[in-house]
Amino acid sequence: MDVQGKNKETPVMKIITGVIKAGHLCVLATIFGDRPYTSLMRYLASDDCKEIYLITHKNTTKYQNILKNPHVSLLMDTRTETAISDIQALSIEGVAFTVADADKQSSDRAWIVDRFIHRHPDVVEFVRHPDAAVIRVEVHAFLLLNGIQDAQRVKVIS
Repeated sequence: MDVQGKNKETPVMKIITGVIKAGHLCVLATIFGDRPYTSLMRYLASDDCKEIYLITHKNTTKYQNILKNPHVSLLMDTRTETAISDIQALSIEGVAFTVADADKQSSDRAWIVDRFIHRHPDVVEFVRHPDAAVIRVEVHAFLLLNGIQDAQRVKVIS
């Protein structure tokens, strides 16, 4: 996977990765039939921000929705880090996959869980629960909003 234009160090990508790395919460949008379903989630990003990891339990609506339709959207913003006039919002389009213990494509599940706990130490019980599922969102596109009129879209190509 690469960022469109083959230059991940563009000014807009620096802003995008900054928004992702600074935040801790996102809104996950899944699809239930033909209706959207949203959930407030903690997340962990890969170093290049092309994969976002989420942890949920298997008995949740969001998990069941992902199994039926893996197309998801994430929303992150800077409202807790900046003045209201300078808020940036980042919408991420992607495809979600469950990460099993034997899944080596996106990293070892145990490694992801350990990094997740390091970033969010207050959710250890939730993350280590036997019903916990690790979700990997493969990013396909970013939409960065600076205020209400300045929008920049970046596609991720594989």
